Amino acid sequence: MKLLAIGDVVGTRSVEYLEKKLWDARRELGADFVIVNGENASDIHGVSAADAKRIMESGADLITLGNHTYGRRDICELLCDADWIIRPANYPPMAPGSGYTILRLGGWRILGINVMGTALMDALACPFSTVDRILEREKGSYDLAVMDIHAEATSEKIALARYFDGRIDVMFGTHTHVQTADEQILPKGSGYITDLGMTGPVDGVIGTDAKMVIEKFRTRMPARFTVADGPIEAHGALFDWDENTNRTREVRRIKF
Repeated sequence: MKLLAIGDVVGTRSVEYLEKKLWDARRELGADFVIVNGENASDIHGVSAADAKRIMESGADLITLGNHTYGRRDICELLCDADWIIRPANYPPMAPGSGYTILRLGGWRILGINVMGTALMDALACPFSTVDRILEREKGSYDLAVMDIHAEATSEKIALARYFDGRIDVMFGTHTHVQTADEQILPKGSGYITDLGMTGPVDGVIGTDAKMVIEKFRTRMPARFTVADGPIEAHGALFDWDENTNRTREVRRIKF
């Protein structure tokens, strides 16, 4: 089984890009299941319900989110009603939505988990114990598990991946928008990459207008970030999972 994971979508122009490109990329790569991080899809701060639906219609099977989950209030109803969009599981229990879902692909049951790091980010519940509880609660109810680790610190992402190696089949990091070159198969068979990169304008600074970012770094004054102009690329990784051995055969970085 091949799973395609796509990095953070930055801005509505990037949603339009997926509408034009994702189905073709899915067919060319032979992807059976597609996961997209959509937390920046509606011009950086959050994703609207309309843009989330557009991403799904573009060829995604599951949308994960992150620290901008509630940037658009209309997403709350969708998070409560749809099983194809999830937010970080370590948000407080009363937060709208769920941190995981189980979706069916043919005869396979795929457990999708979204978790957020706490190093240099919001003070949420411990991601390690949060995911431990999910795996224990859903034991026996899924065949394949995949997790989006939305985190700032590479060390925290790698630590989570090492901790869940062999228990979660496919793991990848999001949030920093820069694709890392450490795609690998961990010792117990899990596929992993520290960051997928982003789906957004490549001429900016992680998808945002470079001029405003530079100005903020130089002056330390508040600045309103906007999505950059210029060409767009989609970055991610393709995971080839062997259902006979329950191990990942290959992890390959992709861009289109």
